[in-house]
Amino acid sequence: MARSNQTGLVVLGALSVTPMTGCALREAIRDVLGHFWSESFCQIYPTLAELERQGFVQRRGAARTHASMFSITRSGRARLKQLLSQPVQSVPPRNGLLLRLFFGRQIGPDACRSLVPEARADAQRRLGQFEAIRRELAQTQENAQDRPYWLLTLAAGEHAARAAIAWTDEALATLDRLGPPNKHQRRREERTER
Repeated sequence: MARSNQTGLVVLGALSVTPMTGCALREAIRDVLGHFWSESFCQIYPTLAELERQGFVQRRGAARTHASMFSITRSGRARLKQLLSQPVQSVPPRNGLLLRLFFGRQIGPDACRSLVPEARADAQRRLGQFEAIRRELAQTQENAQDRPYWLLTLAAGEHAARAAIAWTDEALATLDRLGPPNKHQRRREERTER
């Protein structure tokens, strides 16, 4: 699926939940979908304009303001279903931490060890966010038909965060076997884990 189709899918999908302004759409993509999907914000407004031109979204309000409200049309829902039915395209991963660990012999166990606690803290932060989202979803009756699908994506994030935490423990144990941590390094790790 071409990049523009992916952006169109994200925009149409978000608008299928509720009509939004362009600004609200950007926030929804960042705050909700951002847990598993990143989208270039500079693509959102041109995509909205193109989807409007094609009749997939409808604008209410002034033509050139950020306050215009966008909603998905019947043909937009059909287009969304078509895009969702296309095969998922894998995106090659880019993980700076794993890249550094892969070449870790060059910098040694202490330097590699210093990278891992931050990954653990990030995974713990994400897990906390997912738990808060789960509580919020349990307290609302809105979007009841979407909730089971949202919970599927939420569970994937929770599992990934727990796996990342377990991996950091394993990585630190492996790095300890490669060379004992110096005293300063161990103190930094203990502070990060708190």
